[in-house]
Amino acid sequence: MNHIISWRDEEKSLTVSLGDLEIATYTYDASDEQRESPRPFFHPLRTTAGEVVSVYRPWDHVWHKGIAWSLPHFGDDNFWGGPSYRKETDYTWLPNNGRMRHERVLEASATGNAFQFSHELSWWTQPGEHVVDEIRTIRIEAESADNAWTLVFETAMTNVSGRDIQIGSPTTEGRENAGYGGLFWRGPREFAGGRIEGPGGASGETLRGTRGPWLAFVGQHDDSCRHSTVLIADATTNAQHPPEWFARSEPFACFGPAPFFSQEVTFVAGSTMVNRYAVVIADGDSNQERLTSLASLASETLQSEPAKVGA
Repeated sequence: MNHIISWRDEEKSLTVSLGDLEIATYTYDASDEQRESPRPFFHPLRTTAGEVVSVYRPWDHVWHKGIAWSLPHFGDDNFWGGPSYRKETDYTWLPNNGRMRHERVLEASATGNAFQFSHELSWWTQPGEHVVDEIRTIRIEAESADNAWTLVFETAMTNVSGRDIQIGSPTTEGRENAGYGGLFWRGPREFAGGRIEGPGGASGETLRGTRGPWLAFVGQHDDSCRHSTVLIADATTNAQHPPEWFARSEPFACFGPAPFFSQEVTFVAGSTMVNRYAVVIADGDSNQERLTSLASLASETLQSEPAKVGA
């Protein structure tokens, strides 16, 4: 496999390639419907074998978009998309679907086996209130071994609303064990029934709501019958580390660190909240030994100071 990374910009999205293979497309200026809370997302994502490990607008939840930073309970506003959960009314469509608007590119460059992109975003509620300014940085690195590549995702959100905002989840609103919100991955349809894997050999949907430094999902593809592995690691510098995790294998594959799972976090007016993650996209099945190795790779990537890309 050629480990040289290249990229191209298509105005509202960019695509990163490893050799001749397109491994990731990042739509940084989304134009989805307001009810889907338009926000940047990664799709498609491919392994080094060319297998797609993400889905866009699945019919059951059209607001699910590959991998995206999504917050369903941002005060009274929804930056996740779809209906909002309220204890009194269950899931209800409300006029509260916000938008993350791309403002400008700060950096976009590649050298050798790494690509880095940084941009400014502003968050707007559906009624038109400006509540957050964000600087988001993504870094994609090709790994020399283990048929994998790594995405480092960092968000630095500043509360510009002029008031404190409580960030929570459906669980903090009263729905048991449904604390989703954060960096969320939705897998392809054929990954339903796949394996959720955690540290120390723990596995299955019983991991939903538990804390840990990383979590992984192993799924099998239609047609090729190959397996792929997606692992997400949480940076030790994140305020809620180790986070609780939201994960499902039925009726569809999804998971992600959920820093606001069971307890609301106060986003103080004027403050900046930073969260950082490493996502490893790996070709093939993974036993516990390999998962531990991939998690170590992700942890080392997060702990090291990223080198400046480009000149």
